[in-house]
Amino acid sequence: MLSDGTTCAHLGVGARSGVPVTELLALVDAVLREAGLTRADVRSLATLDRRAAEPGIVGSAAALGVPVRAFPAGELAAVAVPHPSARPLAATGTASVAEAAALLAAREGAAAGGDSALLVPKRTSRGATCAVALSVPFLPNEDAPGVRLLPRAHGYIAGEPGSPPTIPTPHTTAAMDTHTDTDAHDLRHHGDAEVRDEKLIDLAVNVRTNTPPEWLRERIADSLTGLAAYPDGRAARAAVAERHDLASNRVLLTAGAAEAFVLLARALEVRRPVVVHPQFTEPEAALRDAGHEVGRVLLREADGFRLDPALVPEDADLVVIGNPTNPTSVLHPAASIAALARPGRTLVVDEAFLDAVPGERESLAGRTDVPGLVVLRSLTKTWGLAGLRIGYVLAEPETVAALERAQPLWPVSTPALVAAEACMSRAALAEAEHAAHRIGVERAHLLAGLAEFDEVRTVAEAEGPFVLVRIDGADAVRERLRSLGFAARRGDTFPGLDRHWLRLAVRDRATTNRFLQALDQALLMGG
Repeated sequence: MLSDGTTCAHLGVGARSGVPVTELLALVDAVLREAGLTRADVRSLATLDRRAAEPGIVGSAAALGVPVRAFPAGELAAVAVPHPSARPLAATGTASVAEAAALLAAREGAAAGGDSALLVPKRTSRGATCAVALSVPFLPNEDAPGVRLLPRAHGYIAGEPGSPPTIPTPHTTAAMDTHTDTDAHDLRHHGDAEVRDEKLIDLAVNVRTNTPPEWLRERIADSLTGLAAYPDGRAARAAVAERHDLASNRVLLTAGAAEAFVLLARALEVRRPVVVHPQFTEPEAALRDAGHEVGRVLLREADGFRLDPALVPEDADLVVIGNPTNPTSVLHPAASIAALARPGRTLVVDEAFLDAVPGERESLAGRTDVPGLVVLRSLTKTWGLAGLRIGYVLAEPETVAALERAQPLWPVSTPALVAAEACMSRAALAEAEHAAHRIGVERAHLLAGLAEFDEVRTVAEAEGPFVLVRIDGADAVRERLRSLGFAARRGDTFPGLDRHWLRLAVRDRATTNRFLQALDQALLMGG
């Protein structure tokens, strides 16, 4: 999809010699239907150069009215594909001709600096494979190279094909503190307060820059003609349900994830709620406002802020944890979080930043086999909709019904409902996946720059769109950074952290480089 909203789809095809046009076109049409596209959206048909003259491929391209793009085996082999197969690898040196060709063609079809994202992975017929990728636009202040087409030597995003396996660091987890003291932490302080009254370069708020995209702004603007009618959330609810392969009665739309925390605190009968910290503070604040005494399980830097399920008290009947966790950016294994489930316990997993993780690894959204599971999602961060307030809850039908009874009438506005439905489309999900990969590249650049400072210690296993850093006297460094034009999120409002911590949002390379220069100055100013 280009910035003007035009869909630019590129088909990748792998075919045996002699495959007929009818078979290949039937496969193409099936893939396009799965993608929610039509033949009119297709811009090229790409394949291995030595198959480009096959009558079936030439005839199919002619029927589609698009050119054939031919790529040498070496170029295709350099593309990391998500669904590799041994047979094409042995025959051509490429693990998936269809996926690699689609990604390459879409990359070349993007505007200068743009990239590609796989929309539908390879599908097969008797004699062919077909995949479809979209051209993804370059955003003006993002100058990182497209991660999907990086050589294998650059595979530093955990979980990507071609990357080295991630080996957990052995550690011994000390007993965690469980207590209810709130005096030391301002639970109502959030990153927007850091930039509210001054024109600073924002590394305090975790909303992706240059969002919402133009196509989404247009959809929201178009919805304004229907403001005279009361909001109808059925279409958006169905779209969210389909996106996660759930029944609609397992979905509740909310005015952002923050409303969901309030609903959980007020609607559920809870005796001993526990929040795993450091973590977004709104869940605890909402529980306390509802009259609950909240226990805390504090994860520690010495353990990499990783979760040990054994640390959560057995009698806790509500457990809240973020994944990836704000502010540590640690991505906990889904199995570790699922291990917290118990009969009679509600397990709340805040996945507000999970769509910023490539492939949404370790997500529990869509799981129906974990008792008491409640997953919260937000559209604020990836799509830049903080001012619109839209999120959703995924839970058992009984829990959804209880939360819905606690909501006021028409809790989500029509523009927000339209945005939710739009962000569930295949094209939007492909764009979000592309953004997640790019965030991984830029996060690696930020972490590499921070590693140059002896005074800075980072939580190196960051997987979200932000990183957590420790600097002696970080509170003073933060003030000096403000004088130099940069806003960083203070860490001392998060239980488990103190004044020596800062959270930094991942930005484009140019902004990061300027920030690193400012940080160097701020550290020197402190002597």
